[in-house]
Amino acid sequence: MPLCFISIGSNINREHNISSALEVLQCKFGSLTYSSVYESDSVGFSGDAFLNLVISFYSDHDPVHIAMQLKNIEAEHERVRTKEKFSSRTLDLDLLLYDEKIISTEALSIPHDDILNYAFVLEPLAEIAPDKHHPIKNVCYQKLWQEFDKSKAAQQKIDHLAYTKSLAEHS
Repeated sequence: MPLCFISIGSNINREHNISSALEVLQCKFGSLTYSSVYESDSVGFSGDAFLNLVISFYSDHDPVHIAMQLKNIEAEHERVRTKEKFSSRTLDLDLLLYDEKIISTEALSIPHDDILNYAFVLEPLAEIAPDKHHPIKNVCYQKLWQEFDKSKAAQQKIDHLAYTKSLAEHS
């Protein structure tokens, strides 16, 4: 069964939207493995800080179906799509990896470009999949994170237990 990795981010009603998304994702895809939560400055625009994490799960669904489910979950969480690439959002869900597949279509790009471009994606991915290899670079995520230019990465890990308790209180 293919192993899928999803990035999750929010900077509007962050705790509620992430907690809710995790519940929906678990209902749709079953058992989830998830990274710590990271708080990061907004990138590419001036806005509130984001909370980000990466989850993984096994699924028999094809990657297009999973990507469509993610878009539906975003819409259920009142995600507003704008022409601007960088903006505040209630929820951002991206399919990062689908096993070791390389997919490049108009609708889907796997592995997702954000893995190599943003600390808020690569660090939590390296946390839960340190020894897995990027399907194109053929380098493990732990090494990619070690070599990542962190000079512009304004993020910090949120205490996992405190955050989990906070999520439970906001649900």
